[in-house]
Amino acid sequence: MAEPMKVAYVFPGQGSQWVGMGRDLYQNFDSAKAIFDEADEALGFSLSKLCFDGPEDELLQTINAQPAIVTVSFACLEATRSVGAGNGLPPASFVAGHSLGEYMALAAAGVLNFATTVYLARERGRLMHEAGQIIPGGMAAIIGLDESLLTGVCAETGTRIANINCPGQIVISGAEENLVQAVDLAKARGAYRAIRLQVSGAFHTPLMQPAVDGMAEIMSSITFHHPIIPIVANTTAQPLTTAESVKEELLRQLCNCVQWQRSIEYMVSDGVSTFIELGPGRVLAGLIKRIDRNVKILNIGDADTIRNITTEAG
Repeated sequence: MAEPMKVAYVFPGQGSQWVGMGRDLYQNFDSAKAIFDEADEALGFSLSKLCFDGPEDELLQTINAQPAIVTVSFACLEATRSVGAGNGLPPASFVAGHSLGEYMALAAAGVLNFATTVYLARERGRLMHEAGQIIPGGMAAIIGLDESLLTGVCAETGTRIANINCPGQIVISGAEENLVQAVDLAKARGAYRAIRLQVSGAFHTPLMQPAVDGMAEIMSSITFHHPIIPIVANTTAQPLTTAESVKEELLRQLCNCVQWQRSIEYMVSDGVSTFIELGPGRVLAGLIKRIDRNVKILNIGDADTIRNITTEAG
């Protein structure tokens, strides 16, 4: 008998937001509308209106972008689950999220309810922005330079590798002056391109320590449950199976590198052959395709892709 297909759900991080995201979900699926309404109530303002209508400069702000992406991603998940009498999605063997997306992964795995998850995403965004105000910094995607060479660039400039996304794409992060030096040095060492990211600080470096302290205090009063689906951790590329390990990971990832390529490679090595990206944009689908061209990748980000999922995923 053939082995059953192994599936992983993956969730995008900051940068995938766009004005208008989620509107068709809200209009076409009662389950998605309920998620947007719950987010508005949990946060005390109309996040749904910000997602649907902008303005763009407000949606781009870290404090807003993070809960907005979580909300649209969860609306995608719930709407897809509701299609086909509950059979819209094949069950997942793993869940994983890219940076912020890790919060969606723990919601999908039953660690927290949605209202608590979106509240934590909002607080994470606020604290990360505030940490970025203390020592201004940023991030840059370096294209075409391998990890060993880029490690040397970071060591010489006081920056850090923040995301190992896929072969040929690594993100570095650091204080503004250091980051400018690192980008110039990376180009001198052979990088094909360097792209500054629209973020408000040096995410995934020790400069985010104030955000760690703030999140630790907030999380101390929240009950976390053991995941019902293993969560592949950003910082270790290994599965999390206990509530305590999830809490530790959420704090650790703020100041440490997101091992996205290794996370995907771990799941593939464990037999995952299909990845389903749930949320706005197609960033993760593109990265996964560059990590392993043999896996199947589905993207669910709007009403049309949800309607098609029962046939595509089967």
